[in-house]
Amino acid sequence: MGMVSEFRQFAMRGNVVDLAVGVIIGGAFGKIVSSFVSDILMPPIGALLGGTDFTGLKLIIKDKVVDAGGKILSQPVTLNYGNFIQITIDFLIIAFSVFMMIKMINSLNKKNVPPPPAPAEPSTEEKLLTEIRDLLKNQGK
Repeated sequence: MGMVSEFRQFAMRGNVVDLAVGVIIGGAFGKIVSSFVSDILMPPIGALLGGTDFTGLKLIIKDKVVDAGGKILSQPVTLNYGNFIQITIDFLIIAFSVFMMIKMINSLNKKNVPPPPAPAEPSTEEKLLTEIRDLLKNQGK
């Protein structure tokens, strides 16, 4: 089997295609949630906290170096913890959304599962053997 046909067989396997679709949809879903968090959720939270924009929060480790003419010689070194807070909030919302979606799908699947079939009726031979057993038990008493 040639490498091209072997690759085609691998790429068209159901799991690979499903994974590709999931990654694409997940990327789009992540952008939607990021926009929801940064554009809708965080502005009111920032307003409640006194106009704080989390992405702008940072700790300056080393100030920028400026020469006498005002030209920046080296950029400041900062620890951007506000961006980390923002991304953590994005992750929590995405994780919760996926959890709720999976929970909903599982509840729909539970409703569609047919009840287990009733146990099969014993055959006539089994019924006859049961009667013989019961007669022998009663005869010995």
